[in-house]
Amino acid sequence: MLGALFFAAALTPTLIPRSYLTQGTLAGGCFAIGYFAGVLWRRLWHYLELPEPSAHARSIANALVAAFCVLVVIVFLWRTAEWQNSIRTVMKMAPVETAHPFKVCAIALITFVVLLVLGRLFTLIARFLAARIRHVIPRKVANVIGVLIAALLFWSIASNVLIRTAFNALDSSFREIDARLEPERPQPTAAERTGSAASLVKWMQLGRMGRRFIASGPTAAEITAVTGSPARNPVRVYVGLGSGDTAQVRARLALDELKRQHGFERKVLIIITPTGTGWIDPAAMDTVEYLHHGDVASVAMQYSYLNSPLSLLFQPEYGAEAARALFAEIYGFWTTLPKDGRPKLYLHGLSLGALNSEKSADLFETIGDPIAGALWSGAPFASRIWSSVTANRNPGSPAWLPEFRDGRFVRFMNQNGPTVPPDTPWGPMRVVYLQYASDAITFFAYRDAYRPPAWMSAPRGPDVSPELRWYPIITMLQLALDMAVANGTPMGFGHVYAPEHYVDAWVAVTDVHDWSDDALTRLKSHLAAAARKAAASNAEEEPYTDRGG
Repeated sequence: MLGALFFAAALTPTLIPRSYLTQGTLAGGCFAIGYFAGVLWRRLWHYLELPEPSAHARSIANALVAAFCVLVVIVFLWRTAEWQNSIRTVMKMAPVETAHPFKVCAIALITFVVLLVLGRLFTLIARFLAARIRHVIPRKVANVIGVLIAALLFWSIASNVLIRTAFNALDSSFREIDARLEPERPQPTAAERTGSAASLVKWMQLGRMGRRFIASGPTAAEITAVTGSPARNPVRVYVGLGSGDTAQVRARLALDELKRQHGFERKVLIIITPTGTGWIDPAAMDTVEYLHHGDVASVAMQYSYLNSPLSLLFQPEYGAEAARALFAEIYGFWTTLPKDGRPKLYLHGLSLGALNSEKSADLFETIGDPIAGALWSGAPFASRIWSSVTANRNPGSPAWLPEFRDGRFVRFMNQNGPTVPPDTPWGPMRVVYLQYASDAITFFAYRDAYRPPAWMSAPRGPDVSPELRWYPIITMLQLALDMAVANGTPMGFGHVYAPEHYVDAWVAVTDVHDWSDDALTRLKSHLAAAARKAAASNAEEEPYTDRGG
């Protein structure tokens, strides 16, 4: 019964549309969890020697329960396509005609059988171990010790053999991909570019994502063609993992390369913390370079080959260490410059980059000479500052788009901009969080297993299904799956941030005043069309492919 109810609840919608493969895997896993809970309850009942119903009463109850479960599963399977379309509608995706219920059930069955076999294997090992020590210690104590030893054995095999082997294979694979030279992306010939013959950073050592970042982006001519105003070629500095043995060495190299390119003579300087693979979202950086007519310098440093989830699991300290080292070098030199002759300094990061960027700057270090601000997009749920501000939001403001105090220090934006009036004055530092209500990487929480999240309360975000409901345990598992596929949404939803939404965010953070509303609208249209064309092409050389968030 519990397995069937868990299976049915897993078919309901959450934040991201699911394919029949992901839906079947999730439903099968949830069925296994419900089944396990039922078995555990039954064994606990026997262990406590509580009274049991007669065989006749039990057979009648089982028949009624079975009929009820079949009815629930059929109804929920019948509504699955409708529920998935409720998500697709708010994300402006084409509806599906069917959710492929038979395929979902087949995949769920396979998933359940695999988990059941593992569970039975665990039980056999625990009983075997308990039987071997039962003649020495009391039976119930032996049973407990058998379970503990079996759990330790399974954990050791999983963590030290399976997970470590998989990690080493993935690390090697990502390292080879990162080192691959793309023929469509030749080494820059201009001396002022990172990776050129005159650069302190070798083109070979930039890594795949670094070469993509340096080779992409608008030129002065392209910016002028859109804005109609004189422009400069933006300065982009990137240091790959192969450029130094330690984060401190790579950070010093980044500073030296930035000084070589006269980055501190620009109007705006941005310290970027990339995602796990080293990928930098072109939707963010192209936008700010257009807004400031190319008078922008940006600097980034790679800290991992792995994508963000794997980097967070296996190398959680690397990103924070690299972000901290880079900030310390850049900020340390920046503070030595005359205040009226240095650029405004900002921080930026997407996803895992936002989390590590938050950790890079220490309040007590910068309070005497603060930076100008930060733009963090898609900040993960574990982000310390984001979590604190969201938890202490103004009463009545929604968790998916909070208002914090008078809005002078931090503001939140989504597809529709901020809730704070645009004429609200800023303080000396401007921090903006760009986030979508449909981004599970931002709104996942482990406590969703036992209580409804605040962002589910009315009113809901514009990109959240009205059919979404909270179920104990199941909702947390659904959101965990949503995190894994959050990059599979259309641009402007989930974890895929659109350049037109970055425009409003950068205007607020960097205090842009020389653009009219009509000009900003045209810029948004240009960037949106270019980004969606590049993302749809799936060409290897496009900066939007292989999203690292």
